[in-house]
Amino acid sequence: MRRSTRVALAALTTTAAVLAATVPATGHPTHDGSGKEAGFDLVAEDVSPGGVPQERMTDLRCEDGMAGIFGCHKIDLASFVPLSELGGSIWANDVWGWEDPETGHEYALVSQYEGTSFVDITDAYDPVYLGTLPTEVPGSYGNIWGDLKVYDDHAYIVTEAAGHGMQVFDLTRLRGVTEPQEWTVDNVVKTFGHAHNIAMNEDSATAYVIGARRGVTIPGCEGVNGGPIAFDVSDPANPVVSGCYGGDGYTHDIQCVDYTGPDADYTGREICVASNEDTVTVLDATDKADITQIARTPYETSAYTHQGWFTEDQEYFLLGDELDELFGTVDGTTTYVWNLKDLDSPVLEGMDSDGNSSIDHNLFIKDGLAYKSNYTSGLRVDDTYRVDQGRLSERGYFDVYPADDHTGFAGTWGNYPFFDSGTVVVTGIEEGLFVLKPRVKSADPDFRGGR
Repeated sequence: MRRSTRVALAALTTTAAVLAATVPATGHPTHDGSGKEAGFDLVAEDVSPGGVPQERMTDLRCEDGMAGIFGCHKIDLASFVPLSELGGSIWANDVWGWEDPETGHEYALVSQYEGTSFVDITDAYDPVYLGTLPTEVPGSYGNIWGDLKVYDDHAYIVTEAAGHGMQVFDLTRLRGVTEPQEWTVDNVVKTFGHAHNIAMNEDSATAYVIGARRGVTIPGCEGVNGGPIAFDVSDPANPVVSGCYGGDGYTHDIQCVDYTGPDADYTGREICVASNEDTVTVLDATDKADITQIARTPYETSAYTHQGWFTEDQEYFLLGDELDELFGTVDGTTTYVWNLKDLDSPVLEGMDSDGNSSIDHNLFIKDGLAYKSNYTSGLRVDDTYRVDQGRLSERGYFDVYPADDHTGFAGTWGNYPFFDSGTVVVTGIEEGLFVLKPRVKSADPDFRGGR
C-alpha cells in the first residue's frame, strides 16, 4: 500500500509544547518479556507465514509494483537468502553491516535465535553464507531478541538470554573466507546477564548496553534497571565500563552522537536520545561517570516508545512507537517527528501516517532518506526533505511479507542502509535475509548526489 494519509500537528502545537516540558521521572510500563513476543513460535516452515518460500531468489527488478511475489516501488531484490541457508536457522531478528576497510567486501551480520550469521554480500546477487557464531546460551527463549553493532572492525552482540552478556568478535577473521566456518567468540563481557539492545557512538568509541535488568555486577550500576551502561571500546577487543545511568528507568533503545546540531548550549557534547517506553528522554553523556538528564518528554498517544534516529543535521528526531497501532492510539503506521532544535524542550512537530495497518519497528536515516522496517508492510523509504513541516514523503518500499499488512509482529525486524554501495540488507523474522537495491533519492538538494 502506498502512502495515503499524512497527519500534521499544527493544531496541536500548544499541547505539544506543554508535553515537551521536562517532567519528573516516574514509573514506566513494565518490560517483562511476556508482551508482544508471547505469540512468537520457533517452527521452521517450507513457506513462511508471510508467504515466502524457503528458496533462494535473485535479480528481481521492481516493475509495475511487483518484484516476483513481493510488492514494491523503486526497490529491486538483488537476492534473498532463506533461513534454511543461514545455518538452518528458525528465527531472525536484527541485522547490521560491516565493510572491510582493506578489501572493500561488504558483510551482513544477521542476528538469529541460534547466534550471529555472517554473509558476504559483496556480490549482492550471489551472497555467500560464511557460518554462524553460536549464542552464549543455546536453546534459551531469550535468543529471539538480539542486537549487535560494530566499531573498529569488531562486532558487539547481546541477546535477552539470561547469562549471555556481550560477545566481542573480530570481524577481520572473515577476510578471505569463502565457505562456512565454525566460529568462536574472541571475548565475552559477563558483568551483566542479558540486554535487549546495544547502541554505538563511533565518534566517542562508546558502546551503550541497554535493557539489562538482571545479573548486573558493575559497582554502582547494580540498580540501573535497564538504563544505559556505557562501555569504552577504544581498545575494541576489551570493552571497559565507563559509566551508567538509571535515572529514568528502563531504556528500550538509544542513539548517542557527538552533538553538532543547532542548540549552541550543547555543541561538542555527547547527546543521547533514549526511547524509554513512554517518553523521549534526552541525556548528556559527555561524562560517562556523571550522565545527566536534559529533558524527559511524554506524548498523548504513547503505547510503547520504541526507537528513533536523528536527521543528519541533528535538528529532528524520527520516532516509532511500537504499540500505538496495535492499541489504537493512532490510525495507521505512524512516525513521530520531534523537533530537537532546543534539546531542553523537545516539541512534537508532527505525526506522519503512511496509511498502512502494520506496526513500525526500527528506522535509520542516510542521505535524507529514512529506512523504516515496518513489520508486515516491509521496508519503507521516506524522504525527510519536508521534515520541518512535520511530514515525510514515501519514495519507495519493498514488502518482505506479501501475505498481508496485518497489525501484528511478523515480517521485517530490522535493516542496515549504510553500505557505501547503496545496498540495503533487511531481515524477515521467519523469512531470511533480503539484499535490496533501492533506486530512490531525496528531493533535498543537499542529498541529490547521494544514494
